[in-house]
Amino acid sequence: MSSQDEQFQAAAPDPAASSADDGMTWWYRWLCRIAGVIGGMSCACAGLWNCVTINPMNIAAGVWMMLNAFILFLCEAPFCCQFIEFANAVSARADKLRPWQKAAFYCGMAVFPVILSLTLTTLFGNAIAFATGVLYGLSALGKKGDAISYARIHQQQKQMDEEKLTGTMEGQA
Repeated sequence: MSSQDEQFQAAAPDPAASSADDGMTWWYRWLCRIAGVIGGMSCACAGLWNCVTINPMNIAAGVWMMLNAFILFLCEAPFCCQFIEFANAVSARADKLRPWQKAAFYCGMAVFPVILSLTLTTLFGNAIAFATGVLYGLSALGKKGDAISYARIHQQQKQMDEEKLTGTMEGQA
């Protein structure tokens, strides 16, 4: 095996390890990835459009948006960056991050250009990238409980409240 093949094997993410510890279903993971790719495309297009101006803050926001697009493509779809040697390694490290870390990173990346230059182009261009961060943030909250377990908990609390009430009533008599 060549050294390049060994590097690829070391950098390739282990799907069983990443799906076991974050609790995301396969379809939600794909939804987040697709949202990241679409967010990268919207950031790239809006960033390029934002750079066609004479206002320096708009140019800075546009350059930052194109950098956001590059990072989103690198983390979520490394096959789009085949010309970069370290794309698979960066993607593997991004896959090891917890969902709340990805959420904070993507939302922070998307908010910065809006702070630099508050225009419709920056708002709409970063909206899907921000939504990707929100999707990862929602997955960090975890699964919703089922109605049966909530009913049991509610019934146990009701019994404890009744026992407390009867205990204080008996203590007063």
